[in-house]
Amino acid sequence: MTITHLVTHNGGFHADELLSSVILARLYPQAEVVRTRDTAWITPGEGKIIYDVGRDYDAEAGIFDHHQRPNPVREDEQPYSSFGLIWKHYGLDYLRALAIPEVDLEDIHASFEQSFVLPIDLMDNGAMNPSVAGPLTPLTLSILLESLKPVFDNRSSDADDKAFSAALPIARAFVEASITKKAAKRRAGAMVTKAINDAGTSHILELPMGMPFRSAIEATGADHLLFVVNPRDTDWSIGGIRISGDSFEQRADLPAAWAGLSDAALEEACGVKGAKFCHNGRFIAVASSREAAIKMAELAVEEAERTGPAD
Repeated sequence: MTITHLVTHNGGFHADELLSSVILARLYPQAEVVRTRDTAWITPGEGKIIYDVGRDYDAEAGIFDHHQRPNPVREDEQPYSSFGLIWKHYGLDYLRALAIPEVDLEDIHASFEQSFVLPIDLMDNGAMNPSVAGPLTPLTLSILLESLKPVFDNRSSDADDKAFSAALPIARAFVEASITKKAAKRRAGAMVTKAINDAGTSHILELPMGMPFRSAIEATGADHLLFVVNPRDTDWSIGGIRISGDSFEQRADLPAAWAGLSDAALEEACGVKGAKFCHNGRFIAVASSREAAIKMAELAVEEAERTGPAD
């Protein structure tokens, strides 16, 4: 069946139908987005996908609302919004449209569901209070997207529709960036795993470029690794490895004597020609060549073994 219309409600918009529109518009680029509550439009029929309106959920009929009772829920009883329902039924096709490798489809579909779709669904259903983000609440995606709605005293008849159209490419950018990074992380994982195998028992992991590495290090159980070395533009980087994703604490810090130094002062402190910079936080340093970077990393390992765990 050819889809000619993507139908959602008019008036003020929320993140769920906006993000649903991102998915559907990618799959059906020739379809027109219709924002209405007209009964004829929100009744299932030929060539339509209806979402976040219509008070019914019937995938075969092409209607995906969640406001009715009983409302659609996941196996763990967490509620769907229209975004979750659209992702459930169209997410894999959307990933294919973004040229995600077939081998990664299921993993990325599930990961995006958990990290991106579910929070939107919970917020839309009132099952999660945005205040859980504390002072970052105004920066949560749901609130940022809804901040694009017209101000209260813009009374023009097309204000909501214009705002929705303007918000759509912004929402699309967030969705596509998230998925692109998930796909890139999987590509990086294979490269990092090979580098770990090549490193053997060394405490230094050398990578061909800057890339996400911590999850692959954890997955392979490479607890012996302390520092990562890789080229960065015309220089080389020497970086620490965080002990967890939600902590700035490193497995080992760079030597305290290097902190905040650069150029000649850093060369004198570490004895390595080509040493260029060490951050005050001792989590990253820069050298002008691979040889200098490897030497600095070796010195940092020796210091870490002598002084024990990072401060």
